[in-house]
Amino acid sequence: MTVPGRRSSTFIRLLRLGFTDPSAAERLLALPEMTPVLGDPVLLDALGATADPDLALRSLVRVVEAHRDEDARRRFLDTLVTAKPLRDRLLGVLGSSEALGDHLARHPGDWQALLTYESADLHPGVAEFERGLAEAVDPVSLRVAYRRCLLAIAARDVCGTTGVAEAAAELADLATATLRAALALARAAAPEDAAACRLAVIAMGKCGGHELNYVSDVDVIFVAEPLGGTEEAKALQAATRLASHLMRICSETTVEGAIWPVDANLRPEGRNGPLVRTLSSHLAYYQRWAKTWEFQALLKARPVAGDLSLGEDYIEALGPLVWQAAERENFVADVQSMRRRVVDNIPAAEIDRELKLGPGGLRDVEFAVQLLQLVHGRSDATLRSGTTLDALRALAAGGYVGRVDAAQLDEAYRFLRALEHRIQLHRLRRTHLVPEGEEDLRRLGRSLGLRTEPVTALNREWRRHAAVVRRLHEKLFYRPLLDAVAQLAPGETRLSAKAAGQRLEALGYADPAAALRHLEALSSGVSRKAAIQRTLLPVLLGWFADSADPDAGLLGFRKVSDALGKTPWYLRLLRDEGAAAENLARVLSAGRLAPDLLLRAPEAVAILGDPEGLGPRGRDHLEQEVLAAVGRAGTAEAAVAAARGVRRRELFRTAAADLIGSYGTEDTPAEADPGALVDRVGSAITDLTAATLAGALRAAVSGPWGETLPTRFAVIGVGRFGGGELGYGSDADVLFVHEPREGVDEQEAARAASTVVAEMRRLLQLPTADPPLLIDADLRPEGKSGPLVRTLASYGAYYRRWSLVWESQALLRARPMAGDAELGRRFMELVDPLRYPVEGLGEDAVREIRRLKARMESERLPRGADPTLHTKLGRGGLSDVEWTVQLLQMRHGWAEPGLRTTRTREALAAAQAAGLIATEDAAVLDEAWVLATRVRNAVMLVRGRAGDTFPSDRREVAAVGRYLGYGPGHAGDMLDDYRRTTRRARAVVEELFYGA
Repeated sequence: MTVPGRRSSTFIRLLRLGFTDPSAAERLLALPEMTPVLGDPVLLDALGATADPDLALRSLVRVVEAHRDEDARRRFLDTLVTAKPLRDRLLGVLGSSEALGDHLARHPGDWQALLTYESADLHPGVAEFERGLAEAVDPVSLRVAYRRCLLAIAARDVCGTTGVAEAAAELADLATATLRAALALARAAAPEDAAACRLAVIAMGKCGGHELNYVSDVDVIFVAEPLGGTEEAKALQAATRLASHLMRICSETTVEGAIWPVDANLRPEGRNGPLVRTLSSHLAYYQRWAKTWEFQALLKARPVAGDLSLGEDYIEALGPLVWQAAERENFVADVQSMRRRVVDNIPAAEIDRELKLGPGGLRDVEFAVQLLQLVHGRSDATLRSGTTLDALRALAAGGYVGRVDAAQLDEAYRFLRALEHRIQLHRLRRTHLVPEGEEDLRRLGRSLGLRTEPVTALNREWRRHAAVVRRLHEKLFYRPLLDAVAQLAPGETRLSAKAAGQRLEALGYADPAAALRHLEALSSGVSRKAAIQRTLLPVLLGWFADSADPDAGLLGFRKVSDALGKTPWYLRLLRDEGAAAENLARVLSAGRLAPDLLLRAPEAVAILGDPEGLGPRGRDHLEQEVLAAVGRAGTAEAAVAAARGVRRRELFRTAAADLIGSYGTEDTPAEADPGALVDRVGSAITDLTAATLAGALRAAVSGPWGETLPTRFAVIGVGRFGGGELGYGSDADVLFVHEPREGVDEQEAARAASTVVAEMRRLLQLPTADPPLLIDADLRPEGKSGPLVRTLASYGAYYRRWSLVWESQALLRARPMAGDAELGRRFMELVDPLRYPVEGLGEDAVREIRRLKARMESERLPRGADPTLHTKLGRGGLSDVEWTVQLLQMRHGWAEPGLRTTRTREALAAAQAAGLIATEDAAVLDEAWVLATRVRNAVMLVRGRAGDTFPSDRREVAAVGRYLGYGPGHAGDMLDDYRRTTRRARAVVEELFYGA
């Protein structure tokens, strides 16, 4: 007896077994009809092993209730209890397919189709299915027999007896048997027509390829010839009537539903052409009028019903034309544009759920494989298979596709097809959309063996496989070598300029003529360099095409190769280091900054081939290298030139790592955490700037004074520099502080310190090939009106008497960066009470900070700038987030040690941990700050000059989008996402900063 309010043991067991509605399941199990199986100890476990235990039990009860005869019901239940193969098959089907459960409820005796377990039953072919349909005498009985056969296929599929490829082949064989049965019914209904013609049914598409879905149009072409002296016109009329009747038998809806639509639209002239043609008419059409896609469709042509001898004649006549299609003008471009049209016609709301036609979907695999077949199959008969996976295997065996690529595509295609099968099996409806409902996703995940967190696991696996398909599809489908191979006429070995230009245009090159000149310069000749580059270029061109500016990538590669082409290590690096060539392609085509840095010293390309080469160098390592280079130089100018050379190389290392991390490579996905990328860039450039300043300081001192300056001297970083958040285009905000050495006159010390500051600034801005480092000391006491350098005592006196609240705020990011470490430490002790005032800021100070911020918003935003897109001063941008965080630091830093950091993100995390800001609000501010910082970095990387807003040039905007992870054509989405993110951040700022 169950205590009221307490769950029964059965309820708890049902819950553990995966039932989502255990109460309903208990009620169903308690029905009188189910009494004979309640004692079965494994029934519940068997139900729990299905994709949807609730559905399986509901359908089982319906099947039991459908047995009106008591003896028949008892025999069914006894067999269910005693025969494990039947139990697993039946419940597996009932838990996966509501539609087949409906069928069994209408035809309860059909469960016996699952009872046999002979070896022939495990792998039926067309003959077995023909026997299964043999008793059908009309369209209704044909549907019932078809469903009975489908029931057995589904049972083998969901129980894992057959794999996805075998199940698809069985479905195609069942379709073949069904077309033959339908044609027999049509012939029996019109014997005169049958006697007047030979009619062959040619299967196309997935049926022809022996890889059919559960619910799909069956694509066919009809071919006919006169029989027994009948006139051709009358024979064609008779054949057309037979073909039309066959289509109706399969397609029309009856009391037992439809089987599937028979689609003849792949025939010559499509739906506008005659339904049936003679063989000679077909041949004439394909020789004169057929388009590229029609030859691609013929890859899967296979005679399946009617006069099979005529069908074989059709294949034999048209086969040679199929394998000549790759010689047609614009062949590759035609196939690509057809693929693009397919994607463009998918409704925007569905594209992310489209399993077949969407990016990374089944069609990507099929198109890539078919394109390679058509190009290479004319000279290699082993590739001429209509089945995608068989053709893929042959392509790998022949070396046309890398074995690893083929294995990954095979695995991804099988997963996607299995998911498609399970989606369609549920209600036997033709769909390729992944459902959105939790219940549907759970059933699908469990049906694919994903029993732990099935929804999460399914989405993860689907996205992973789709990403693999997308990546490999682009590599194969846009493979530039294809055009070269495709355009080879007999005896010709060189690609025509016209065809190559069209190919480059299709790949996204804006100036195909210039690209061709670069290709010719890179690959012509008989040198080892030209031979290696001929091997590399097809792959590099594909990578360039994946960027926003392929032309720039190719031009950059030519310049680097011109500079380094004669150095053996460069060619060896690109040939042997798998990642080096791809990394170089990404860097050269992503914008102007990185290529400019590389071309000033092309030997830095070696960084791209070293597995550890893209990792940032620490500050100590950099400072040691810079100071050693300065020590070896003969003059201050030479010393700083050496330091700036190190800076240029390290800026390239940082930019390259950032670009490769943002784009990802074929072996490594893009960095999932944009905040990590921002932090790495900020830290790396800050460390590099600090090391460069240390070198400039040593160079400025060593000339006039040798090792020891008359005064101790330190450089304090403030702003982004002190915060460790420098971007590619940032100045170095600093304060200079000195303290006369013992016995040195204060005026002499001041002159020495001022001379050093002036010399450092001069040296770092000398016109050279290396980018200058601008020093900005405007945050010093009294701003531009005050002295550039002060003594520590002078800073103390000023801050005690005159300091304004904005100066205390600026000191929040103060950090020693170069020079005398002890003096730097004492400066920090001096300013700590200012930036973290005991008991926090007073209300007057808070009001003053808010007033300053409001004034800055109204006065400093450039005229004409869009406030929703300005990364620094715009709504929800860097200034909004930083001032909000800094106000929290000044109000609470005295009491919360975690807030005493110069870094914005660290301070924000500390404020959240201390309960000063809600977790959700902190996440909103962090996301906006990271995004705005990445946009600024992207603008500098793309344009080669700093900017606080998105570029106006279409290509530059696209390049910024690619850096941020947006695909081609999605720049508008990027701007919308930026506005949405910063709008949410501004709402948090209004509340936290302004107290709204």
